Amino acid sequence: MAGGAFAPTSGGKEYPGKFTFRVFFTCLFAATGGLIFGYDLGISGGVTSMDVFLKDFFPDVYQKESSVKASDDQYCKFDSQILTLFTSSLYLAALVSSIGASMATRKYGRRPTMMTSGLLFAAGAIINGLAKNVVMLIVGRLFLGFGIGCANQSVPIYLSEVAPSKYRGALNMMFQLFITIGILIANSLNYAFARLIGGDMAWRLSLGGAIVPGLIILLGSYFLPDTPNSEIERGNYGRAKDLLLKLRDVDNVDEEFNDLVEASEKAKLVKHAWLNIFKRKYRPQLVFAVCIPMFQQLTGMNVIVFYAPVLFKTIGFGSNASLLSSLITGFVNMLATFASIFTVDKLGRRKLFLMGGTQMLICQVVITIAIAMKFGVSGNPGVISGTYAGAVVAFICVYVAGFAWSWGPLGWLVPSEIFPLEVRSAAQSINVSVNMIFTFVIAQIFTAMLCHLKFGLFICFAVCVVIMSIFIYKLLPETKGVPIEEMTVVWRNHPHWSKYFDEDDAQFETSKPKDIASA
Repeated sequence: MAGGAFAPTSGGKEYPGKFTFRVFFTCLFAATGGLIFGYDLGISGGVTSMDVFLKDFFPDVYQKESSVKASDDQYCKFDSQILTLFTSSLYLAALVSSIGASMATRKYGRRPTMMTSGLLFAAGAIINGLAKNVVMLIVGRLFLGFGIGCANQSVPIYLSEVAPSKYRGALNMMFQLFITIGILIANSLNYAFARLIGGDMAWRLSLGGAIVPGLIILLGSYFLPDTPNSEIERGNYGRAKDLLLKLRDVDNVDEEFNDLVEASEKAKLVKHAWLNIFKRKYRPQLVFAVCIPMFQQLTGMNVIVFYAPVLFKTIGFGSNASLLSSLITGFVNMLATFASIFTVDKLGRRKLFLMGGTQMLICQVVITIAIAMKFGVSGNPGVISGTYAGAVVAFICVYVAGFAWSWGPLGWLVPSEIFPLEVRSAAQSINVSVNMIFTFVIAQIFTAMLCHLKFGLFICFAVCVVIMSIFIYKLLPETKGVPIEEMTVVWRNHPHWSKYFDEDDAQFETSKPKDIASA
C-alpha cells in the first residue's frame, strides 16, 4: 500500500515493516484527537461574532460594535479583554493539564490519556451549551482546555511511536489534518446555525456540538492498542512484541524490538525526567521543543483561526458574510494540509518549514499593504468594494495554505519525534505548554493589538516569520526517515549541536543492544 503520500524515505537504520491497513487505521483513529482542538479553534471565533451571543453575555461589546459607524475606527470595535478571556482561558487550562498528562502518559500509557481527553472535552461542551452566564462559559472552557491539553500531549507521541520511521511524517501529520477538519466543521456549523436557526439556539448548538468530537476520541481510543514503546516502558514485553509484529506485518521485528527495549532500559535510569531534560545532552532538542511551538503561534495564524469572523467584520464584511469567509479559509486550511502529507517524507522537514515561511511572509506583506492603503491609521475605510475585500480574503487564503502545509503540522511532528524515550513525555509536555502559553497570549491581546498597532500588527508577524525561518535554516537538522530511537545520532552529527555530546554519550548510544528478542 506504499506510494503517493506514503512513499518511503531513508535517513538511518531501516527496520523491516510494511505500510499496512492496521497501521493506517490505528493512526487514523488516534489522529481524531485533533478534532477537539480544531473544533474549538474554529467555533470560538464564530460564536463571538454572533450578535445574539454578544448581546447575551457581552452586552458592552455588542453595544460598542453596534454603535460603530463606517466612518469610525474599525480597528477597535471588538477591543474587550473580557471577550478575549472567553477564548483564551481554555489555553491556560490546557497548559496545566499537559503537565499532569505527561506523567499519566508515561505511567499509565498513551491510550488512557487520550480517552481522558475526550471525556473532559465532552464535559466542557455540555457546560458551555447550557451556559446561563459568563462564569459557566469560563468553567466550560476550562474543561475543554483540560481535554485539549491531554490530547495534544498524548496523540502526537502515539502517532510517532506507532508509525514506521519511513512513513512517520505523513502518519503523524494526520493529527494536524484532523485539526483542520475540526476547524472546517466548526466554521460550517457556525455559518449554518447562524443563517438557518439564529437566535439563542445558534450559539448553544455551536458550543454544545463540541460533545461530538469529544466522544469520537473517547470511543476511538477505547478500541486502540497502546504503543509498543509504552507497553515496554511498563514492563509488558510480550504484549509489546506481539503488537509490533502486527503493526509491521513481518515475521521478524527483533532488531526494532531490541532497540526499543534498550531505549526503555536507558529510560528507567532516568528517575526524574523533568529534571534530567534540562541536562546539557538534551539541550539541542529542548531548544526546539520551546522555539518551534513559540514560532508556530508567532506566525499569526491563530489570529486568523480564532478571530477570522471578527477580522473579516473589521474589514467590511457583514455578520453572515464574515462567517462565510472564515468557512472559505477553513476549507483552504484543510486542503493544504494534504500537500504536507504528500511531501513531508519526500522533501523533508526543513524544506517545508522554509518554503511555507516564504509563502506566509509574502502574503503578510501584501495583506499589510492592502489594509494600510484602505484603513490607514484612522481605521476609517470609507466604502469597501467587494473586489477589494475579496482580494484581501484571497491573500489570507494563500497565507493560510502556507501555514497549513508547513508550520502547522510540522509544529506537532518535529517536537514529538526528536526526543529519546526517557524524557519524551516531559518534552512533549513542554512543547504543548509553550504552545498553549503563546496561544493564550495571542488570543488574549489580539483585539487590543489590532486596536493600537492598526495594520502594523501584521508587520510584527512578518518579522517573526523572517526570524524563525533563519532559525530553522541555521539550526534544524533533517529528521526524515530516521528511526525515532536513533534520533540522537542526527543531533550529534550536526555542526552546531555536536558540542553538546561527549564521547561517553556516543559510545552508550551506539552500543549493541543485548539480545532480548525472545522476551
